[in-house]
Formats: sequence, structure tokens, C-alpha cells
Amino acid sequence: MANGGPVEHGFPHLATVRAAVTALYRRLSYGTVQQFAVSVPPADVAFCDVDDLHLGAQRVARELVRHYRLPDARMVVAFREMEHAAHVELTAGPEYFIELNDRFRTHRRDIGAALAHEIMHVYLHRLDLSFPGTRDNEILTDTATTYLGAGWLLLDAFREDGVSSQKLGYLTPEEFGYVLAKRSLVFGEDPSAWFTSAQAYTAYARGLERARHDERQPPLTAAGWAGRRRYARDRRHAQQGAEGSGGSSAGSEAPYAFAADPADASGPLRVTFPCPTCHQRIRVPVKGRVRARCGLCRTVLECDT
Repeated sequence: MANGGPVEHGFPHLATVRAAVTALYRRLSYGTVQQFAVSVPPADVAFCDVDDLHLGAQRVARELVRHYRLPDARMVVAFREMEHAAHVELTAGPEYFIELNDRFRTHRRDIGAALAHEIMHVYLHRLDLSFPGTRDNEILTDTATTYLGAGWLLLDAFREDGVSSQKLGYLTPEEFGYVLAKRSLVFGEDPSAWFTSAQAYTAYARGLERARHDERQPPLTAAGWAGRRRYARDRRHAQQGAEGSGGSSAGSEAPYAFAADPADASGPLRVTFPCPTCHQRIRVPVKGRVRARCGLCRTVLECDT
């Protein structure tokens, strides 16, 4: 939790965020992800200053448990002084004990954001899905919270001006916006109408721009002129390399790579590239216009290889 201190911006954790989206699809399956097509609505997690602190926190926790489809999980919420925003005890259940920072006693509209992250820890714990290391595992939790429909609360908790700041979670505001945009492009849901923070709206706009950039990378047909020209050059070099040494990769900065089919070295050159939806690597033959379907998220991709 950034409380008055500097807030990191940009996309420094993008590789881990993309790996987290892929891991979600692999662990949950396409059908389960589709069950989260509707985000948790603002009315269900609204918290007014006149609400009883503990009863209100329990109510919001129950709504989030219902959203995550955790019917057997009962959340007990308490408040104490701590460095971080919140903490959850991941025991075997059936009760889970969540502690929230005392700051939320007077910043009640952000209680839903803190609970959304902590209850996602419970959800991932039950799935036995985790990343090694605290940092990457927290990024996975933020990403899963956002992609599965509750992370707009975390972005909306971001506020920053010339004298103060607040941000919850490990992702930057722009990375929260990126995952929200990825979700929006899949489910056709615009979360920007729910933001009460002007800074959250700006971060979402930047994240949406980055997410759309993923959809305009070659060999996708939506790629721009510069990307197509670079791709044609790399393809030509790969084909020349394949004639002499069996294959060649594109430059290290390119999202795609060329290689000969390991099962048939004399067959057509193939290109691999990340699915713009789930970021799983897709491999198709280099033979012009190709329609590919991602086996993980079922996105149909129009390619010009």
C-alpha cells in the first residue's frame, strides 16, 4: 500500500502480468473464465460512512466470496495497525481470518478493494495456483483479481495529487488498467463508468492503449505498416537462414520467432507468436493468409504470415 509515498507508474511487471493471465486460463479453463464475464457491481460492494464498520466489512466480504464462487469460505474481518493494506490467514478453512489496516476505519470506500485482493488469495490457494516468490505471487493475485471481475476496485482506490497519494496492490495503476482492458476486450464490459477516481480513469486509458497494441502486432493482419515491414524483413532473413542452417529466429525485441518444423526440417517455415488475449504461444506455418484459433482461450486470429 502506497500511503502518501511515491507511486510507481508504467509497465515494469508486464511480463509477469502476461504470464499470470496465461496461468489463469491454463488452471481454470476457458469455460470457467467465461463464468466471470460480469464484474462485481459497485452497488454490491458500496460502503458508506454511516455503515457499521464490522458489519459492513462482513457484508462486502460475503459479496466477494459469492462473486468468486467460494460458497464454503466464511470470512472473519478485523482491523489493526500494520504496514501493509491487509493480510489473510490461508488455513484449511472453513473460516478465513482477514486483517485490514486501521487506515480503512476512516477510508471505508476502499475496504472492498482490500478485501477483493485478500479473498483472491483464498481462491488461488484453493486452486493450488501460485508463482514462486512473494513479488510474483502478489502480481498473480492482483492480475487474477482484476481479470476475474473485482480488480476495478483496486484501480479505483488509486488517488494521487501534488501533496498526497494512495495505491493498493503490487501492480502499477497502468498495469491494473492493462488487465482491466484485456478483460474488457474479451467480455465487452467497460469498467470506466464505475471509477470515482480521475487518476484511475487516466491509468485505464493508458492500459487500454497498451492492450490494443498487443492486437496490432505481426503476423496479425491488424498490424500497422511499420510492423508489417519489419516482419517481412525478419521473415526473409529467416527463410534465407532456413535454407542454410535449418531455421532462424527474429530479433530479440520482436514478439514473434521463426523456426523450421522440428518434425520436418524440409517442410514450411513456422512462426510462433503470443495470443493477444491469453499470451500463450501460437505456432502457424509461414504461407500467407492464415486463420488460427488459440487452443487455450479460443480466440480466432486473422494472420498474414
